[in-house]
Amino acid sequence: MYALAVNGCLNAALVPLSAAGWETELVQVGGKKIEGCKACYKCWEKRDLECAQKKDIFNDFMAKAVKADALIYGSPTYFTDVSAEMKAFIDRSGMVGLANDRALRGKIGVAVVAVRRTGATHVFDSINHMFPMSQMIVPGSSYWNLGIGRDKGEVSQDAEGLTNMRCSAIPRTGWGSSVLPLGNVDSRQVTWETRFSSLRKRRDLGRSISSR
Repeated sequence: MYALAVNGCLNAALVPLSAAGWETELVQVGGKKIEGCKACYKCWEKRDLECAQKKDIFNDFMAKAVKADALIYGSPTYFTDVSAEMKAFIDRSGMVGLANDRALRGKIGVAVVAVRRTGATHVFDSINHMFPMSQMIVPGSSYWNLGIGRDKGEVSQDAEGLTNMRCSAIPRTGWGSSVLPLGNVDSRQVTWETRFSSLRKRRDLGRSISSR
């Protein structure tokens, strides 16, 4: 089984899959040259699993997406929405997939988001909109897959966010005959213990600031 993570996805989402024996790969579209969909419909004419735009990274990454059993799409929060590069990838992979007899059908789709303060749920929704119309499978988690941080690397300190992503990526039975649950992980216990700890820290920080 092969999982492809696209764009700024935290490695935390890949850890349970790797531990369960999945092949995993992380590719980055952020900062790379990728154009938006031009609605030329050439993909519907050729039906060769490629976009007619050949001068950017898209077709290489689309080939990996078609091969994958699971896709994890990640994005930072830019004005309460996905990055321009991720939007281009979503639009073009969705269109090429639809044009080729729903080539992404039956694959697992997971969204993860990095955010400084607010707007992340809209980013989460924007990514997830593509999955159902492509007839993909969207697994649940213990909470929305949002990691909080401003500077590079800060999201890795968000224990609650990381736990949510790990729970979303824990393989379930029914994800293919070769996939087994990841040990005896009680995701509810881990998540709520982490969540309460995180809430206490935020409460104490708020009290500290208000007392100044």
